[in-house]
Amino acid sequence: MAKTELEVRFTLPLDEVLLKHRMDAEHKAREAFVLELLRQGDISAGRAARLLNISRWELSDLMYEAGISPFDDSLTTEALNAEVKSALKDFDELKV
Repeated sequence: MAKTELEVRFTLPLDEVLLKHRMDAEHKAREAFVLELLRQGDISAGRAARLLNISRWELSDLMYEAGISPFDDSLTTEALNAEVKSALKDFDELKV
């Protein structure tokens, strides 16, 4: 898969007092952007954690706070049953 990068830039006039909080604001903006990509299904949870340089456990806390389900809500019952059946088959093959 080809690597694609996206850089988002914008300019806001800030006085000196607000500049002290710049790094925190940039971090929160990056976090919000990555979480929205995750919410839309554009990136995986693993990739989101890597982009934010945090663990999957830390990401799950952020996802909870943002109201992002860790489960794929688009799966039909049939597709979920097929995945479970496949996982059980793989598990049985590992036991042999």
